Parts: sequence; structure tokens; C-alpha cells
Amino acid sequence: MYYLIVLVLLFLAELFYFRVADRCNIIDKPNERSSHTRITLRGGGIIFYFGALAYFLTSGFEYPWFMLALTLVAFISFVDDIRSTSQKLRLLFHFSAMALMFYQWGLFSLSWWWIIVALIVCTGIINAYNFMDGINGITGGYSLVILVALAYINKEIVSFVEEGFIYTVLCSVLVFCFFNFRKKAKCFAGDVGSVSIAFILLFLIGKLIIRTEDFSWIVLLSVYGVDSVLTIIHRLLLHENIGLPHRKHLYQIMANELKVPHVVVSLVYMIVQVIIIVGYIGCMAYGYWYLSGTILLLSLVYVGFMKKYFVLHQSSIPPVFL
Repeated sequence: MYYLIVLVLLFLAELFYFRVADRCNIIDKPNERSSHTRITLRGGGIIFYFGALAYFLTSGFEYPWFMLALTLVAFISFVDDIRSTSQKLRLLFHFSAMALMFYQWGLFSLSWWWIIVALIVCTGIINAYNFMDGINGITGGYSLVILVALAYINKEIVSFVEEGFIYTVLCSVLVFCFFNFRKKAKCFAGDVGSVSIAFILLFLIGKLIIRTEDFSWIVLLSVYGVDSVLTIIHRLLLHENIGLPHRKHLYQIMANELKVPHVVVSLVYMIVQVIIIVGYIGCMAYGYWYLSGTILLLSLVYVGFMKKYFVLHQSSIPPVFL
């Protein structure tokens, strides 16, 4: 009953945000780099923050430093959705938030080099998750898969977090998927959504890794990770400015050049990640070998796909050079 009430309240909160966004003209206008063609409300992913906040307020203020960190990244991302902010200001907020999250993890009790590694990895994951938010359903659907997997791991394999936190965030993702995981999305996640859910998942996976002392759990993000890293490498090989918008991710070529429906592309990413997670749970004794094999296989699929279909992108949109 508690989660049903949370689900209803979050649904109403999302509807209220739509009215605010419509009145304040918080919209996403398509351009030549977009994968959508309709003007759509932006920032619907703010519901992920509200989900985490709902748990915080009803749990006796569990994970206060993390919640403060999430508030920082959600705030600066929402501001960036409304009007562009400087990169230095965003980095200041993000690094401050990560420092707070590291404190919540208890990371500062470890060697200093752990902080450096964590900072690099966390920055990369947050940016990758933000970059991958480009078509209907992909952010919500992919996040749903990871949260369900984390809930199962937390209940059946190793307890690493209060289960109520995962379930409450799951409610917020279900609400967002209702409005976004469709042919004609009612809203997009915006930076506030993609960055917030990335930060939440990062917190959960980080706690799992620290609890088990096993970094191979990063396999939970393997599909996004391989697509993001190889796309960056690909763009560098093309001598492009990787800081500029583009449509070169594998999922973007599927949606734009091959005309595969957005929902279908999102489902493909979800299903592939589900298969990988199920396989990993069955082969946990060989976690690092499984992670290495997964990355290799996904990389081969990515390279093969690009060799066959990237020419379609080259013929449709001229590349942006340095």
C-alpha cells in the first residue's frame, strides 16, 4: 500500500510539473542533431529526484549526504535545462556532489588513489548516461532494468542498501516511463532527469561494489558503457570535437538512419542488458572474466554495426570538425 501511495503521489507530481513546464516554456525544440521532430516538454525526469526525496523524507532521513549531493546535481541540471550554464559552474556542482557521495560511501577512509579512480569513473558514467538520453524510452527503460536487477541482488544475493530506497526510485521510473516510453513522448528527461538517475544508480552500484569488494558489478552498465566509450573513440578518429552535439551513437543510427522505432531501439538495449545481467549472476565466480568477455563481444558488435551502417549517417549529416 505504501508504494501504491508513493506511485500515485509521484504521478500527480509529474502532472503538476507538466503544467509548470508548459507555463514556463520549458520545452525541447528539435534541431538537426535531434532524434525527435516534435516540440516536447523537457525535464520530466525531475521525478527521479522526487522519488529519492520521497524515500528520504519517509525513512527517517536515510543517506543525508547522498541526498544533499543529489540535490546539487539535480538543481544545476534543471537550471541548465532552462538556460545554458557555464561548464565550470556545472563541474563545481558535480565535483562537490561526488565528494558528498564519496563521504556517504565512506570512501575517504581508503587510500587517496581510490578517490581519484572513483572521481574519474563517476564523472564518465554520469556523462555517458547523459549522452545516451536521446530517444523515447531509452533512459527510463534502461534504468528500469538496472533497478530491478539491483533490487534482486539486494534481496537474494547480498544486502547493500535499504530495499525501500530502490523500490521508491523504481516508482518514479515507472511514472516517467508512462509518459516517455511511447511513440509520441509527453516529456523528455532533460539533463535533470538523465543526470539525476545516473547519480542514483551510481550511488547504488558504488555501494554494491564497496560491499562486495568486486568491481565487476560495473557489468550492470556495460551496454551504455561500451556504446559511449566507443562512440567517443570513433569521433576522435574522425577528428571531431567530442564536446559538440552529434548523432553517432549506435542507438541514434538505428533510430535515425535505419528508421527503427524509438521504442523498439530502447527495448533492444533493455533486452541485451537483461541477458548480460542474467548471465553474470549465473557466472559470478568468474566475474572479471565475464565482464571482459562482455565488453569484447559488445565492442565487436559495435564495430561490425558501424562498418555496415555508419555510411548512412555520413551521407545524411555532414560531420562537425575541430
